[in-house]
Amino acid sequence: MNRPQSVVPDAIAFTNAAFPFTASTTHGIFAGAQRLHWHHALELNYIRGGTGFILINGMKLPFEQGDIIFINSNDLHRAYETEDLVMDVLMFEPSLLAIDLKFDPDLMAPFRMLDKVDKRSPVHAELSGLLQRMMDENESGGTAYMSLIRSDLIRFLSLSNRHLSAPMQENKPIKGRGMHALKEVLRTMELHVDYAWTLQELSDLTHLSPSRFSALFQQAVGTSPHHYLIQLRLTQAVHLLETTDHKIIDIAESCGFRNLSNFNRLFKQHVGASPSEIRERANAGRPSIISSKSVNPFDKQ
Repeated sequence: MNRPQSVVPDAIAFTNAAFPFTASTTHGIFAGAQRLHWHHALELNYIRGGTGFILINGMKLPFEQGDIIFINSNDLHRAYETEDLVMDVLMFEPSLLAIDLKFDPDLMAPFRMLDKVDKRSPVHAELSGLLQRMMDENESGGTAYMSLIRSDLIRFLSLSNRHLSAPMQENKPIKGRGMHALKEVLRTMELHVDYAWTLQELSDLTHLSPSRFSALFQQAVGTSPHHYLIQLRLTQAVHLLETTDHKIIDIAESCGFRNLSNFNRLFKQHVGASPSEIRERANAGRPSIISSKSVNPFDKQ
């Protein structure tokens, strides 16, 4: 097996390359957000309803209706739903506000604080209103919508910077060599989901001992390497079921499952439906959501 030579972030598709901003509303946690991932874009999450939590660089941040969450460029993150999650997701490239950083170098500071704005904040009403206006402008695409989004985004970040302060964390986020090592091993696992990885082989990729690697992985991902590999395999299986007409037994084998009954059991447990049901939904034009409520991600596997 050839080892990848680089660690590749997620590519965010912006409709207008000249205006790298996007906004959408999600219901539940889709398969792409279940995996630990990172990207160069900055991300804002507004929780419209439900509850859950997000792991950012190994820090667990619970959220509920009304919370506003900041995700910085290159942060390793992964979201979980605990109940009926509805979330607005706004993403933009730092270059969008490059000129404004000249006048306010701390404009992006809220993204570095590993904090959130909850509904008890004195500026919550205005911040949530600004987010909604940006969502509306992005959808309408009316006259001068780009300027209006930029002006609201600058005010949103300026108010957040004024009213947020760096929180006291019980545990320190993962940084430096540990973060780079995790990004590399996660990318390698994604590229080779069918391989029967052992703990020793994964820890060797990071040049850490198996025990140290396991502890670091559990902190960042919220589950064991073995359990995360199963989730990656199931995510790939869902994708193949939705986009190809390959036989289910062939999909199971290509995703690293050598036993069809075991594949069906794990699929039902994690996805909440059988492989054939997912294919039927895809043929009917309905997207699939991998359930994050079927297992406790912090259980030892």
